[in-house]
Amino acid sequence: MSASDSTLFTLNETATLLWEAADGSASLEAIVAATICPQYEVEYYEALEDAEVFAQQLASYGILILAKEAKTISAPGMATEKQNP
Repeated sequence: MSASDSTLFTLNETATLLWEAADGSASLEAIVAATICPQYEVEYYEALEDAEVFAQQLASYGILILAKEAKTISAPGMATEKQNP
């Protein structure tokens, strides 16, 4: 649903996968490589281009905020940096 005018959007299967994976913890590139390409046997750069267009469309409606990079999310008690043994 659009934040600006309450328009309801219906997503196809691929768009739904992207939407559900867009939680801020993975980049769009990582989502495409790990989710879209294996599921649909599509070339990475073709899928990435389509995903970028989709993300821009969602952002233009105010229902997705685009970040320059994915955020690191950690649970309490988890180290955020790799520890050397």
